[in-house]
Amino acid sequence: MRVVITCGPSYEPIDQVRRITNFSTGELGLLLAKRCATAGVEVFCLMGEAATCPLRPPGVEPISFSTNENLLARLEAIPAPGEIDYLFHVAALADFKVESVTDAGGSPFAGGKIESRSGALTLRLVPAIKLIGRLRALFPRAWIAGWKYELDGSREEALAKGFRQIAENQTNACFVNGAAYGEGFGHVEHDGFVAHYASKEILCEALIPYLSNAW
Repeated sequence: MRVVITCGPSYEPIDQVRRITNFSTGELGLLLAKRCATAGVEVFCLMGEAATCPLRPPGVEPISFSTNENLLARLEAIPAPGEIDYLFHVAALADFKVESVTDAGGSPFAGGKIESRSGALTLRLVPAIKLIGRLRALFPRAWIAGWKYELDGSREEALAKGFRQIAENQTNACFVNGAAYGEGFGHVEHDGFVAHYASKEILCEALIPYLSNAW
């Protein structure tokens, strides 16, 4: 079996030394990669350059990425994409990128580094590319799972967003977590709620037997 796992944060540059990014250590994706490799699965692990988790699963050589577009290029370069069996899209990708930076007078910044004495600046953010909607075309026969991290609202509302992610992106499953869901992770598929996992480690252990018919 062949598995693709994305993990850690992407970033989008402000200038050549500054960036916007998400909080993500990459730990969950690396734990999944370790568990899959232990089960004898060929793993392609794509890890954000800013991931801080030190875990390096034996037999897995992480492929680094920077921006959303860079991750897309890395995914497009995976050999024989039609033979990928599972894809766990755990990466915490930027929702926005910087379109322009202007000073207090409205003049655009030009150069490699914004000077610290520049005063107040305005950053115009525009939506970054959404990779989850492109995964089905890239990996047509894979079982694809996305992640949904929600802070606001109720558990029911967070799970509803997970179901919506599946419907909108032709994925197979969504794992929901964050303050809105509460402790642990909820596993949903298009036909309903599958399971609750109390921790990252339990989730990783449970997925192997859950998908064992294919493995």
